[in-house]
Amino acid sequence: MKTSLNLSDELIKEAMRLTDAKTKTKVIVLALQELIKKNKVAGLKSYKGAIGLEMDIDTLRNRNAHFD
Repeated sequence: MKTSLNLSDELIKEAMRLTDAKTKTKVIVLALQELIKKNKVAGLKSYKGAIGLEMDIDTLRNRNAHFD
């Protein structure tokens, strides 16, 4: 999709420098991907403590031992 944006040159240059993105398109795509990921993680954090899981770490670590 072709879109026209009015963005700060300095903001784009800094983002390109920090991400090693070679094009403006690439840096904008990276920024959008990070924004989406950040918001998904924030949404998952709202479940913290809300789901009761009856598991212990030792059982989880050894769960593949049965398949050897």
